Amino acid sequence: MIYLPEVFHETDLGALHALIESYSFATLISPDSIEPMITHLPLLLDRGRGAQGTLIGHFARANPHWRALQEQPVKIAVFHGPHAYVSPSWYGVHPSVPTWNYAVVHASGQARLLHEPQALEHITRRLVETFENPRPEPWRMELPQDFHQRMLGAIVGFEIQIARLSGKFKLSQNRSVDDRRRVVTALEAGGGAEQELAALMRARAVERCAEKLRAGLIIPAFPRAEWTM
Repeated sequence: MIYLPEVFHETDLGALHALIESYSFATLISPDSIEPMITHLPLLLDRGRGAQGTLIGHFARANPHWRALQEQPVKIAVFHGPHAYVSPSWYGVHPSVPTWNYAVVHASGQARLLHEPQALEHITRRLVETFENPRPEPWRMELPQDFHQRMLGAIVGFEIQIARLSGKFKLSQNRSVDDRRRVVTALEAGGGAEQELAALMRARAVERCAEKLRAGLIIPAFPRAEWTM
């Protein structure tokens, strides 16, 4: 169970799927009464399979984690989005204390193992295409047939139809609009994950304003500070 204050609870399916696809290197957890099995691996999302989508991936056959799926098929995948430290010196309201802003998605469901060569071929090719296609000169998985078959024999595929999807986007929603703007400005002056987090904060602020506007909860002239945060 995730500690999830309502103010940070993200329920928009599109936003949850977008984070999974952008930050696809997941932590896969198999609950156990003694010690959970944990594997870090990339997972692909098929949005069109199941009401909340289906996750696809594979284990190394040498990893005992896949055997745990036979005994306890319920799995939890955690996807970590951008995150960064937030200094109280950035706020306009004091006294204040430090915190950490972040976005995560938890996806759980029953896993199904895939051993068939055709299924393994599909999984590996899709993984390669997903991560190679954005590159200037993509690698096209052109391998000697015997080597290719040995590599497929060294993995076990699986898919998880998502039964429960929850998101925690802690993006300073509990602060004033002015303080959120200050946090975004400070994060944009940083680098890497800080800038990614700032971009997410801006995007979610605009989307929330658009939702309120469509619902008639605000008038177009009122929320300019949030639109341009």
